[in-house]
Amino acid sequence: MDRCEQAVGYHKKGFNCCQSVLAAFQDVIGLTETQCLTLGGGFGAGAGTGELCGAVTGAVMVLDLLTPADPADVIGSKKRSVGQAKELQKRFAERFDALRCADLLQKKFVPDDATPAAKALGLTGHCDIMISTAVEIVEQMLAERQSL
Repeated sequence: MDRCEQAVGYHKKGFNCCQSVLAAFQDVIGLTETQCLTLGGGFGAGAGTGELCGAVTGAVMVLDLLTPADPADVIGSKKRSVGQAKELQKRFAERFDALRCADLLQKKFVPDDATPAAKALGLTGHCDIMISTAVEIVEQMLAERQSL
């Protein structure tokens, strides 16, 4: 829950969804706070186009940074990266029925059992719900990795 609170805290300071998710994982991804905020800067609001939700983009970046590419296995690296990105997007879409920022913004979400972190934190802000859920999904995927 701590990372979810941190991520929402960044958003409340004015950072975009991608920046907020990235910065919440700075201690494990090997980037400084400034690097996270800089890297994620152009990815808010679906990179300014309303396309892929910035919280999802930030979550994919976190997973990629925790699964470094292997120059000796380019094809395998790409397959792993794309596979985990697809899995994250699948889980996110199962909760919200959308991945596009513009589509998500047209809906009204209330935290429920599908978004336990948002529910536990009593979040009502649209993007805060997206951010906390993206962080929660990354944490679930990382925990699953460790149990293998």
